[in-house]
Amino acid sequence: MIELDGVSHTYRIGEQRTSAIREVDFRVDQGEIVSIVGPSGSGKSTLLNVMGCLLTPDSGAVRIMGKDMSRLSDAAKAEIRRLHIGFIFQSFNLIPVLNAFENIEYPLIIGGAAAGERKRRVGAILERVGLAQHQHKRPDQLSGGQKQRVAIARALITNPGFVLADEPTANLDSHTATEILALMSELNRELKTALIFSTHDPKVSAFAHKQVRIEDGTLVA
Repeated sequence: MIELDGVSHTYRIGEQRTSAIREVDFRVDQGEIVSIVGPSGSGKSTLLNVMGCLLTPDSGAVRIMGKDMSRLSDAAKAEIRRLHIGFIFQSFNLIPVLNAFENIEYPLIIGGAAAGERKRRVGAILERVGLAQHQHKRPDQLSGGQKQRVAIARALITNPGFVLADEPTANLDSHTATEILALMSELNRELKTALIFSTHDPKVSAFAHKQVRIEDGTLVA
């Protein structure tokens, strides 16, 4: 599904160099739920961004669906993201002028899906995440948990191979976070979509199939 082999990335600001991740070997298979834990600044978000083809590493290999990302053009990487990768952001990143239905539909529009197909697929996933009755509401009319459900539905609407989630419960209360994790676990079992989280939340780590820890940019046992 996704494999990192000796991957390193350094941020450069002027003359300053900051090593974010170093010599990372990492693999996620189909249907796995993996949590990446570590303190702030340890490299969790950088690791997710590399896996999501949003950052190009300085060294090492990133392979998605068996394809070496270093051999692909930017346009080809964008196509990989569109077809195979879903993203769930800590701050939801919903488009404020669009309602729930339209936010979920947006990736399908970009992908060129026909209107009837979009309506069918979005309607089905709205039912699945329990938001059919809220589909016409804009993000500012939704609770935090409802926004996260929209974000989950949007990430899954293209049937990606895996979803990257950056602190998915950070802005939710404990009860809502538990509900969201239960929903994602159900969807994981049904769709066989791999889920990869960066998190500080022990509840997220507890529900993952496996946990990896990162400290100072290096994976530790």
